[in-house]
Amino acid sequence: MTQLDATLPTTDQSLRMEQYYRLHSKIYDATRWSFLFGRHRIIERVASMHTPNHILEIGCGTGKNLVALGQMFPQAKIIGLDISESMLSVARKKLGAMTQRISLLCSSYDQSLKLAQSFDLILFSYSLTMMNPGWDQAIELAYRDLSDDGLIAVVDFHNSTLAGFKKWMAVNHVRMDGHIYAKLDQRFSPQITEIEQAYGFLWQYFLFAGKKQDGHND
Repeated sequence: MTQLDATLPTTDQSLRMEQYYRLHSKIYDATRWSFLFGRHRIIERVASMHTPNHILEIGCGTGKNLVALGQMFPQAKIIGLDISESMLSVARKKLGAMTQRISLLCSSYDQSLKLAQSFDLILFSYSLTMMNPGWDQAIELAYRDLSDDGLIAVVDFHNSTLAGFKKWMAVNHVRMDGHIYAKLDQRFSPQITEIEQAYGFLWQYFLFAGKKQDGHND
C-alpha cells in the first residue's frame, strides 16, 4: 500500500452507509452489473479524448473502476475514495501490484483532500445520487480539485417516471430527480452528454464529462 492509504474520522452519514455496505460489499459485484450501466463506457469515452496523470474516483466501492482506470491509464497515479471500509477491503484484494500507484482513502467527500496536486480526471460512478445531503457540495469540491484543463466524468441514475420505483430506490439511499445532470450541465462545459433508457422506460441513466467553464479554479 502507498502512504496515502488511510481512514479519516467518521460522520453519522458515514456510519449509516458503512452499515448498509457491510452486507452489500459481499454481494456487490455479483449483483450490480445488472443495473449499474455505463460504467466501463464512461472510462472508454474519456480515454478517447483525455490522458490524465492524476485521477481521483469518488465512491470507488469495490474497486471495479479503479482496476479499469489502472489498465486504461498505466501512467497515472490514482486515488480511490469511499465512505465504506467494507467496500475498500474488497477493493484492496483486487488491486494486486497496482497498489504501487493506486491509493485508497476511507472518507466522505465533504472537504478538500488538501493534496499537493490537483487532478486531471475526477470520476463519480453511481455515487452522487447517494450523497443525500452533500451531492451539490461534492460537485463544487470536484470543480476546485480539478486541474485547469482537467475533466470531470460522471455516470449515474438520472430519473424515472414511475413514482413507486423512485420510492424503492430512495429506500436504497438513491435519489432520482434529474438533479445531478442539471447541475453538472450548468457548472461545467459539457464534452460528453448521453441520457439512456434502462429496461425500456423503467429508469434513465446518464453519462457526462465536462471541463471547467473558464479554465480556472474559483
